[in-house]
Amino acid sequence: MENKRIGFGFCGSFCTFSRAFEALEAVKERFGDVTAIVSEASGGWDTRFGRREDHLRRMVEITGSPVISTIPQAEPIGPKKLLDALILCPCTGNTLGKLANGVTDTTVTMAAKSHLRNGRPLILAISTNDGLASSARNIAALLDKKNVFFVPFRQDDPVGKPTSLVAEFSLAADAIEAALAGRQLQPLLLGAPE
Repeated sequence: MENKRIGFGFCGSFCTFSRAFEALEAVKERFGDVTAIVSEASGGWDTRFGRREDHLRRMVEITGSPVISTIPQAEPIGPKKLLDALILCPCTGNTLGKLANGVTDTTVTMAAKSHLRNGRPLILAISTNDGLASSARNIAALLDKKNVFFVPFRQDDPVGKPTSLVAEFSLAADAIEAALAGRQLQPLLLGAPE
């Protein structure tokens, strides 16, 4: 265990939550000190993929820490230097757009803005149906941004959803470790799923 302070932000790509929880467990096992952070959507909505109370309870069970769920709770992350790294997993197209354009109106975008002020790594595990469409320009802008890294990603269904991109969540802990060393985990673009 590396004993780093990791923030793990959940955005509203609910269909990937089961894989995100597996990534959260792996990150907790590798780094020890992990705090879950939820967007208003991911922390506030019941969906066909589960109830909000169940998701929040599981986050606490895995991390052993309270969940950060409001902008005022997220704001001190930067000034108090609370995290060594922050991963958004899953990171939606909506959040990509906000990060690329400096919009800070959710708990996770505030956490990211506050964290980046310290020059520490932000890692994005994207999950968006428009990654090769409307979100492509935001991904490109963030690829060029200092201290922003990505969990390697791929088209998840090239035939059925040709513009959809999703990170390989099982690489989240490796991507964090690489980012802490100032490196982008490679290869960034993965082949089609088997």
